[in-house]
Amino acid sequence: MNILIIGGGNMGLTFAKSFLRSHIVTHDKMLILEKSLKKAEELKKLNIGTVYGEPGEYIREADLIIFAVKPQDTEALFTGIKPFMDDQQVVLSIMAGVKMETLSKALGITKIIRAMPNLPAQVGVGMTAFTSSETVTRIELVMVQNLLNATGKTLYVETEKSVDAATAISGSGPAYVFYIMQAMIDGAKKMGFSLSESELLTYQTFRGAVELYSKFDFSCDEWIQKVSSRGGTTEAAFNTFHNDALHLKFQDGLKSALKRAEELSKETIK
Repeated sequence: MNILIIGGGNMGLTFAKSFLRSHIVTHDKMLILEKSLKKAEELKKLNIGTVYGEPGEYIREADLIIFAVKPQDTEALFTGIKPFMDDQQVVLSIMAGVKMETLSKALGITKIIRAMPNLPAQVGVGMTAFTSSETVTRIELVMVQNLLNATGKTLYVETEKSVDAATAISGSGPAYVFYIMQAMIDGAKKMGFSLSESELLTYQTFRGAVELYSKFDFSCDEWIQKVSSRGGTTEAAFNTFHNDALHLKFQDGLKSALKRAEELSKETIK
């Protein structure tokens, strides 16, 4: 199987390295299109496949084409690559907000998979939600899911609306975690700990909590109860959280992220 990755940025490079590391594809089957001359030269030094700077006949050789570029870069890109594509090729798009209908009209294709990976995919523990057009076969869908699994966990969803929702949850989610971590680090510093001590306390607490959650069959609410005791420190903290309606405010933030994801779908090229 020949794979063409369009875009050699962070996520495109993550995919290339993950596929090669998992032995899903060999170097001679990996093609990369990167329009930036400087970036293309850097990619060539990494020996992760054949790197091109312009669209060409080689595009016809690709069984799977992965779009890993910014949505605002697509109009000129689509014009350049359309002459070399055919409807038997499978397209995987990780472009935020770009609908499958948009891709189909712009490129004259029907076999489309739309996915939303997140930043931890760079270290093999990502979360990717994906969906597909009706013309993608079961075999093709499994093939792409196996590729995505090389970067972490995957979740198939029935509609593009759910992909937008996943963008608000897991796509933006790492930033939410870092936000809470930073709040804890800042709080620890105000309590007298050094920066390095504050970071250690926070990092290991998050790591330990996630490990507990992954290894035992308890809900988050049940874990909270296990940590809390009547009249104790955890209860005191949660009384403040509840008084400030922190839970609801956080959910409001998720709704805002979803609204923006839906807006992006309307703002991209038609």
